[in-house]
Amino acid sequence: MFTQEKRSKFSSEGSKDQNKIAQGTKIIGNLEAKGCFRIDGIVEGNVKTPGKVVIGKDGFIKGYLECENADIEGKFIGKLLIKNTLSLRSTALIEGEAIVAKLTVEPGATFNATCSMKGGVKTINNERGGQEQTQKGKEKSA
Repeated sequence: MFTQEKRSKFSSEGSKDQNKIAQGTKIIGNLEAKGCFRIDGIVEGNVKTPGKVVIGKDGFIKGYLECENADIEGKFIGKLLIKNTLSLRSTALIEGEAIVAKLTVEPGATFNATCSMKGGVKTINNERGGQEQTQKGKEKSA
């Protein structure tokens, strides 16, 4: 039987685990986990995690993706909500809508999406008067 101390240690370690959807696997439905995802198969539905999601070259998601960071080599159609960095590799194909904090795109990637970039607080130096202005939670569109 687990003691309270061992249970909490076991639970916190579980959030570091990576979930994998292998090539040849198709899931229709919603996925939610505390750990990261690597998707090399097909997911038709919503994927939500506080961790990172990697969509491999043969991976495909059609639906909604919410995560901290995403690294996409495969195909995504739907809505992306990435709290930090969305990285699109040269083989990526994205269609739909993206809300991100940071975006990196390799040459060759296809990005057919409306994109809103939401950042934190940034300090902008005003060259004319030398004054600093602060933008808080401003939205940028690409």
